Amino acid sequence: MTRNLLAAGFPMTLWNRTASKCEPFAHEATIADTPADAVREADIVITMLENGDVVEEVMVGQGTIEALKPGALVIDMSSVQPSLARRHAELAQARGAGYVDAPVSGGTVGAAEARLSIMAGGSEADVDRARPVFEAMGKCTRIGPVGAGQLAKLANQAIVGITIGAVSEALLLAAKGGADPAAVREALMGGFAGSRILELHGQRMIDRDFAPGAPSRIQLKDLRMILDEARSEGLTLPLVQQVHNEYLSLVANGHSDVDHSGLLLELEHLNGTLMGSLGRGPKE
Repeated sequence: MTRNLLAAGFPMTLWNRTASKCEPFAHEATIADTPADAVREADIVITMLENGDVVEEVMVGQGTIEALKPGALVIDMSSVQPSLARRHAELAQARGAGYVDAPVSGGTVGAAEARLSIMAGGSEADVDRARPVFEAMGKCTRIGPVGAGQLAKLANQAIVGITIGAVSEALLLAAKGGADPAAVREALMGGFAGSRILELHGQRMIDRDFAPGAPSRIQLKDLRMILDEARSEGLTLPLVQQVHNEYLSLVANGHSDVDHSGLLLELEHLNGTLMGSLGRGPKE
């Protein structure tokens, strides 16, 4: 995302909790020692952090919001609770700054190729002001007021998590019965069951390539947020609950940093078999 913003000509001041991650950009951008230093003169401030607790610590605990100049625009592209986005918008407003919550979907590939789907919550004026920045990273859709972008991301993650579970079960079922899961995936891609998850993560499962694009612990965090939001709205979401429990077991079994497509590993553990290339698991 940083590379694409620099390529689009935006002057940038960078800060990261892991300072070494800024080093590749040291000759193209200013590197700040603290997040507050990074934002003092910024017209637009972008945060992209792992979870709501980290965003709260960086923005509030380390005084970043207090360092904003009047008229600045904060864009939080992290995935956080909608309630936290609304609270940070109020704090920014008190400093005379605007706020847009703009979580993304598309993974590391979408980020690298500037094809992220950006779900923005905020006033029309603030989102319009942010559009040139968003266009350097992907496609933006304004969802509604502050917090609405995070609600759209929760909807996205519900579909992603549940669909990964469905693809895992379908391919394991086919393989265990003697079908080639690669051929099954190929056949399904052309039908009603075809999806981006089946295309990309189905292939990951077949290749057993679980190097993280999106780590399972992040998927678990998002599913937990979905359930929290559902409870606050008086909703019961049984599919999300079941997939949450499966990711909880996956992480508890030592796979917190595998890609979220690695949910297949938990399903294999539960059944005591591996998917294999032609359904030949350890029980056969």
